[in-house]
Amino acid sequence: MQRKRWMLIGFCGLMVLSALLSSVRRYQAEGRSPQGHHPPKSYFSPRQLPIQGSNPARQFSNAIADAVEKVMCSVVVVRTEKIQYRKVPVDPFGFLYDIVPEQLAGEGSGVIIDERGYVITSWHVLERADPRLIEIVMNDGTKLPASLVGFDKSTDLAVLKIESETFGCPVAEFGDSDALRVGEVVIAIGSPFSLQSSVTVGHVSQKGRRMQILPYEDFIQTDAAINQGNSGGPLIDVDGRLIGINAAIKTDAQKKGVGIAFAIPSNLAMVVAKSLIDNGVHEWPWVGAAFGKADSGMTDLQVTQVWRDTPAARSGVLPGDIVLAVNDKPVSDQYDIYRVIFSHAVGESVRFRIRRDGSTFEVRLVLEEFPGLPY
Repeated sequence: MQRKRWMLIGFCGLMVLSALLSSVRRYQAEGRSPQGHHPPKSYFSPRQLPIQGSNPARQFSNAIADAVEKVMCSVVVVRTEKIQYRKVPVDPFGFLYDIVPEQLAGEGSGVIIDERGYVITSWHVLERADPRLIEIVMNDGTKLPASLVGFDKSTDLAVLKIESETFGCPVAEFGDSDALRVGEVVIAIGSPFSLQSSVTVGHVSQKGRRMQILPYEDFIQTDAAINQGNSGGPLIDVDGRLIGINAAIKTDAQKKGVGIAFAIPSNLAMVVAKSLIDNGVHEWPWVGAAFGKADSGMTDLQVTQVWRDTPAARSGVLPGDIVLAVNDKPVSDQYDIYRVIFSHAVGESVRFRIRRDGSTFEVRLVLEEFPGLPY
């Protein structure tokens, strides 16, 4: 019994000795002392390493940032104050009321389009607002007074004039909204929910949308997020050019947050803005003719009516003439014609290519002011 105990003690001792020898050999192989532990050398560096090679995603990101930086100084917040009257009962039975005025603050967006301080925005941002209390907030936070120059209900556009010469911002560069293609990347800038200078990115979902929101519509549809407060702000392309004015959003009845945004094309917006600046109102142009298709099975776009003593009548246009193109742009329905006409001002001319009795010819029509609203 005593012998077995000593054998067990000896075996345990050999195991401990073997473990110590293995530890010594391991530390010696690593060049370390068994008496001290030294941490491994660290290769961590807080500095960024230079980017190697070409990264298309980085190039795209830089293009977006450059476009935003180019136009951001021209984007402003439009603040208003409105008076709303409500009935307040003054007797316990609810038969007598006092009319109590309430002062409501409103906010939208805008963009500087002229070196003299003219700002384009949405009319519904200013509607029923006190014109004496309109304020422009620049991108750097500077607050400046502004006055209403004019508005056009048919397109929901309005123009303001900054009452200061110290704003010192470059104006937005205009783009050609007619050349905009479905699928192109676009950027919306504005102040949704009072979050100034917010940027969202999306694509052109479609062009020429009509949603029965305004009397005249030729919307650019986009999936760039646009919310309350974005109205009147710019929609720009990846080169930082203004190609639309954000106008409205459409959300499903359940308010699931999946919104579709619409913008007024820049070609139309700039014609309206110039007319408002020059005249205080927008003069809608027309040629004095109506267009359509004789029946649903026809593919040709015809002149359906010509009014007397109008540009169309004086140029010899007749009902039944087939319209092939306007200003060399092919047309398939009356809205294609209106799009070209409404992108011009009164006094300018447009060229109609017409086919009659197998012969094709061109007529030049000088636009006159429409005697009423476009619709």
